[in-house]
Amino acid sequence: MNKLFSLCLIITFLCTSCDRDEDPVAIRGCMDEIAINYDPDITVPCNHCCKYSCDTEVTPINLIYPSNFPTPDIPIWNLLTEEGVNLGRHLFYDPILSSDNTVSCASCHKQEYAFGDNTQYSFGVNQAVGERNTPILVNSAFQSYFDWDGKTSSLEDQAVRPLFNEIEMHNNNWSEILNRIQSSELYPDLFCAAFGTSNIDSSHVLMAIAQFERTLISSNSRFDKWLNGEVQFTNEEIDGFDIYNTERGDCFHCHPIGLFTNNIFHNNGLDPSPFLDLGRYNVTQNPLDEGAFKSPSLRNIEFSAPYMHDGRFATLEEVIDHYDFGGHDSPTVDPLMKYIGVGLLLSPEEKENLKAFLLTLSDQSFMNNPNFSNPF
Repeated sequence: MNKLFSLCLIITFLCTSCDRDEDPVAIRGCMDEIAINYDPDITVPCNHCCKYSCDTEVTPINLIYPSNFPTPDIPIWNLLTEEGVNLGRHLFYDPILSSDNTVSCASCHKQEYAFGDNTQYSFGVNQAVGERNTPILVNSAFQSYFDWDGKTSSLEDQAVRPLFNEIEMHNNNWSEILNRIQSSELYPDLFCAAFGTSNIDSSHVLMAIAQFERTLISSNSRFDKWLNGEVQFTNEEIDGFDIYNTERGDCFHCHPIGLFTNNIFHNNGLDPSPFLDLGRYNVTQNPLDEGAFKSPSLRNIEFSAPYMHDGRFATLEEVIDHYDFGGHDSPTVDPLMKYIGVGLLLSPEEKENLKAFLLTLSDQSFMNNPNFSNPF
């Protein structure tokens, strides 16, 4: 009896030691409220320590990306697993997330259009029409702000917005979403595999979708192969790259080599003031942000027309013509728009060469990756 008591004391001490850091102020352990061993006093997350109602083990995923990409922004409490990504992929393509089971994330973010849409504005529940062009989902793991105006700063937070947007998925509350998912034959097992519980929770819905979106990495274009010495560029593509990456075309400031976006907000001279859409200002309330929008990645730009936050340009030729024109002046136009009133003065041949380079950013392995496609 004494031996059994001593053994219990040792086990209790060891379990406590696992959950507590040596620093008495920093308490390490499980912060997931639906876990069996959730502790409200935790200050340092250790969510791989969480225990749930399902007896399951997850398979970690390590993202593979080029050295000229930044470190991916993956929260410690939502590390990628094969099971979590699989669940997120199903949720991404499933209209069960919308109020009338007609609209999924993939309804607007289509793989064949670089996870954007080929219409100026996308359609939601009851064919309601959106107010901005659908942004592409390419290399989102390496970005810090999402949506054209940067209203969200994580993929988990971003996934909430369309669920309750009256134009998009038009849900009223989490209860109705979770009831639909919990009632399905598919999802309890998938949630069990991914998060160790068949008790479906809103946070796990968002975490799974974000996990899947972080795997959408594009880094195998003709440009990447040229950069690695695997293929040769044509003379036109070489000249187009020179135009792109020098003051001849002045593209590289906002769309630098690598991600081909600087993840910063710019007023690129689309309109004179006053602006119909105030852009970043709607988030920051800073007058200097009026008319500023996030620079999108140019990877797979061949497939992501129409272009700009309002989808005003149907072709790459129109985009190039806008910058060749120099843009419209306004009190908040970005200082990088240095050719307003003058223009780039590109010749027709130079415009064609610039377009030829932009087409080298197409990544067929990304566009046709079966791991990104509809699982149903």
